Amino acid sequence: MKLGIITSIFDGWTFEEMIDEVSRIGYETIEVASWPQGKAERRYAGVTHVDAERVLEDDAYAQHLLDYAAEHHVQIGALAYYPNNMDADLERRRVCNEHLVNVIHAAKKLGVPKVTSFIGRMTNKSLEENLDEVGAVWNPIMKVAEDEGILVAIENCPMLFDETNWPGGQNIMTSPANWRRVFERVPSPNLGIAIDPSHFVWQMIDCDRAIRAFAPKIFHVHFKDIKLLRDRLAEYGTMAYPLDIMVPKIPGLGDVDWGAFVSALTEAGFDGDACVEVEDRAFESSRERVLASIEQSYRYMRQFVS
Repeated sequence: MKLGIITSIFDGWTFEEMIDEVSRIGYETIEVASWPQGKAERRYAGVTHVDAERVLEDDAYAQHLLDYAAEHHVQIGALAYYPNNMDADLERRRVCNEHLVNVIHAAKKLGVPKVTSFIGRMTNKSLEENLDEVGAVWNPIMKVAEDEGILVAIENCPMLFDETNWPGGQNIMTSPANWRRVFERVPSPNLGIAIDPSHFVWQMIDCDRAIRAFAPKIFHVHFKDIKLLRDRLAEYGTMAYPLDIMVPKIPGLGDVDWGAFVSALTEAGFDGDACVEVEDRAFESSRERVLASIEQSYRYMRQFVS
């Protein structure tokens, strides 16, 4: 298992500055933020450390990315782009899908084996209506991924935080039951899971059982923690907006049992990239605090990933 980091927390850093810090700290691999150029629509999005369109057009730029990472002994393990790929607004959906396809092509050109993303969700439709449409959206995308030999790993984050994402969040691939239903409709061998245990804490899903049941489909891992606010849970209940009852934390400061999680992964035979995902507001007041969170996460997770 390789210990890495998702680079979206390095918002404002150049690719080179980000690589310098990742290499200094000791991370082996990176899941590189590859949003299109432009303003972010939400936190931890809109970061462009790899410009997919430029990769496809500029051979010198593509080679520079590879050379700079290699010189600093950092592997580019995945390109990351997490939009709502099933947006109910068809024009917005088209833009998301087209960029995702470009990210897949860019991964191929760079020799990067994986792309990470969300399935998405039409927030004005039921789960069943979304499942009816998921094949039409995703089977063409996965045909491109298969042709390019690229794996696509879907994170299990519901993308449900507050009233702006209601109803149901912006990603339907959130639970083992939904994983099965999506895989039935999008049966590509190149479609798999980027598993993040933090999202199972507040959903009360048995993470170990999910790992055992879907081991061959786990292509990627996220190390992010979450702290349940039990006084607020007692007040609001499990049907509250998630941010009313929990807060994202760096690994080791929340309720994920990291020993059990990594043990379940190793027993299932996972030996791929496991990337720290930092989304802890307590460490975001300055660059120095961001770096402190990244360094602390590295030190903590090193005891589980050698």
